[in-house]
Amino acid sequence: MYTHFNLERFISQHVTGRAESLLTKDFKNYDAQLHEQIDDKSALIIGGAGTIGSYYSKALLRFKPKRLFVIDINENGLTELVRDLRSSTCYNIPDDFITYPINFGDKVFEKIVRQAGPFDIVANFAAHKHVRSEKDIFSIEAMIDNNVLRARKLLDLLLEFPPKHFFCVSTDKAANPVNIMGASKKLMEELIMAYASKLPIKTARFANVAFSNGSLPSGFIERINKRQPLSCPLGIKRFFVSPTESGEICLAASVLGKSGDIFFPKLDEEKDMLDFSVIAKTLLKELGLKADICKTEDEAREKALKLDSKITSYPIYFFESDTSGEKTFEEFYTENEELDLDTFANLGVIKNSTKRDISEIDDIFYRLDTLFSSNNINKALIVDILKEYLPNFEHIEKGKHLDQRM
Repeated sequence: MYTHFNLERFISQHVTGRAESLLTKDFKNYDAQLHEQIDDKSALIIGGAGTIGSYYSKALLRFKPKRLFVIDINENGLTELVRDLRSSTCYNIPDDFITYPINFGDKVFEKIVRQAGPFDIVANFAAHKHVRSEKDIFSIEAMIDNNVLRARKLLDLLLEFPPKHFFCVSTDKAANPVNIMGASKKLMEELIMAYASKLPIKTARFANVAFSNGSLPSGFIERINKRQPLSCPLGIKRFFVSPTESGEICLAASVLGKSGDIFFPKLDEEKDMLDFSVIAKTLLKELGLKADICKTEDEAREKALKLDSKITSYPIYFFESDTSGEKTFEEFYTENEELDLDTFANLGVIKNSTKRDISEIDDIFYRLDTLFSSNNINKALIVDILKEYLPNFEHIEKGKHLDQRM
C-alpha cells in the first residue's frame, strides 16, 4: 500500500534511535576472533526462517562459512530466506548451502545430524515466543514441549555429535517471569546449563525485535495494508533491537561466549524503552496519517470500513492491558545474577547462571510428562509445578488471553 515506506530506516530513526548497529563496535573489536570461529566452518541453524534465525544467517554470511544447513517448519519462510540471500550481494553463500522444511523433533532431522554432522556451530531458534501462546492447556503443552522437552532431545543428540559452539535463544521474559512463556524459557535456560559442562553452551536474553514476524508493530503494517483498524495497549514499554541487531547479538554470543554464558544488550531504561502506543502513532504520522482514536473495537472496525483512497486519518483503538502474563516492564537479569559489563562494549554477560544437576532436570521432566499424560490437567497445575522449580516465577493470571483481543 505504501511503497515509499522504508521499514529499516523507520526502525533506526523512530524505534531504536540508532544510526548504526548496537553491535558495530563489538564486531570491530572482535573481528579477528569472529573470522577465526566462523570462516571455513560448518553451521546448522534450527528455526532459521523466523526473524531472528534469518538475521542470524545474514550475520553469519558476512563471514565465510564453508557449509550452512537451515532447518524450519515454515517452508514458505525458508523459500523467502533463500531468495533474499541469493538476491543480495553482501553475503558469502557457501556452495554447500541447503534448507530443509522439517521439524527438529522429527526422525529425519536426526538423520541429517548423524550423516552430515558434526557441525562446528549449532544455533537453535525454534521456540514459541509469544505470551499469547498461554491460551489453554493444549497451547501451553505445545509451548513447553517445543521450548523445553524437544530442546533436551536435541542436546542428547548433540552429545553424540558435539559442536564447537551451541547456542539456544532465550528471552528477557526469563528474568523474573510472570507468564508461562517466560517460565518455559527460564526452564530451557536451566536445562541447557545442566549440559554446560558437556557441551559449549551459550544463550542470550534480549529485547523485542522491532517489527519481527508476528509482533505487534509488524501487525500494524499488516492491518494498514488490509485497511483494518489498529489496536494497541497503553502503558506497555519495551526495549527494542533491530532485526539486524538480533542476529548479531546471537552470533556474537554463540561464538565469542564461554560455556554457560547468558548474553544481553546493554540498553538504558530511560533512553531506550519505548511505548507501543508511541510506535503506532509515529508509524501513522510517517505514512502521512493522523491517529483517529476510537473508544471501542466496534467503533474502530466501523470506521475502517469507510476508508478510501483519500484517507488522511486512520482508526486506532487504545486499551489498558488486561490479559494474563503481561509484564509492564522489561529486565534482562535479576539481582542475584553476576554480571560482566566490561568484556564487550554493548553486550553484558551473566556469568553465574543456575546449573542444576541432571537428576533435577530428570525430575522436572518426569513431573511434566506425568502431568501432560493425565486427563486431569489444568493451567493452575502447570503453574504450580513451574513455581516449584522456578522460585522467581510470579504468574499474572487475569483470566483473559491475547486471542480475545482485536
